[in-house]
Amino acid sequence: MNSVILLLGTNIGNRLKNLKNSIILINQNAGRVLIESSIYETEPWGFSSDLPFYNMAISIETKLSPTELIKQLNKVESGIGRERSNKNGYENRIIDIDIISFGNIVIDTPELNIPHPRMHLRKFTLLPIMEIAPDWIHPTLNKSISNLLKECEDKCTATKI
Repeated sequence: MNSVILLLGTNIGNRLKNLKNSIILINQNAGRVLIESSIYETEPWGFSSDLPFYNMAISIETKLSPTELIKQLNKVESGIGRERSNKNGYENRIIDIDIISFGNIVIDTPELNIPHPRMHLRKFTLLPIMEIAPDWIHPTLNKSISNLLKECEDKCTATKI
């Protein structure tokens, strides 16, 4: 079994329902959900929007490979109603599920990057991970999640709800 940390984010529609339905579908189709963080309401990151996000991290256990997992997570997103646009950059979304870590595996391909390449820049990612995996060490930066959080220069607000 593989231990995986995922980040879920939503800022369209019933955000709480989007997160809960995603967790149900992940548990059914991708891997057993072990731990859920608190939910944080956060400002959009990397783009302007009047719609704040709900973000949370979950830890799952899966038999899937990283490539199989991302395919299942994309199906979960579609099942919740996400329609991917051809626009480059960030935008409002009904659900977004990112693989933050997959054990200590490092993958850097056009299709998949693990660990997530911008996770250490985002307070809305680091805070919920700190709750569910306080001993996690970033496999390429060789820093603990607490050190990454201390060094994070992100000024966006992230409020636990």
